[in-house]
Amino acid sequence: MATDHLSTIFSALADPTRREILSRLGQGDATVSQLAEPFPISLPAISRHLKVLEAAGLIARDRRAQWRSNSLRPEPLKEATSWMEHLTGVWDDRFDRLDAHLAQITQARRDQAAAIDTEGIHHD
Repeated sequence: MATDHLSTIFSALADPTRREILSRLGQGDATVSQLAEPFPISLPAISRHLKVLEAAGLIARDRRAQWRSNSLRPEPLKEATSWMEHLTGVWDDRFDRLDAHLAQITQARRDQAAAIDTEGIHHD
């Protein structure tokens, strides 16, 4: 089954360890050992997380001499953000229409209550 690129990005972002790795890479390039420092998991486990992030296009891995450096790639994050912003616009529009509808209902009830109060007043 083929998976679209956006699904791959969101799948990679679903794991908190991978999100923390991305946050760390947002501060600058790092080696696998540097990325593994704050986590209570093995280097092979960190490497598996990095492979998922790389497959999603969220990081780039570069081998220089004996070191393998990892760096953040912002393009896929921009793609995911753009998709979410589109949905935010859709929901904002829906909430605006709901607000207008509720204001209309509230005003109708106020008008109805005012009419009842006016009818209940007797003039001599």
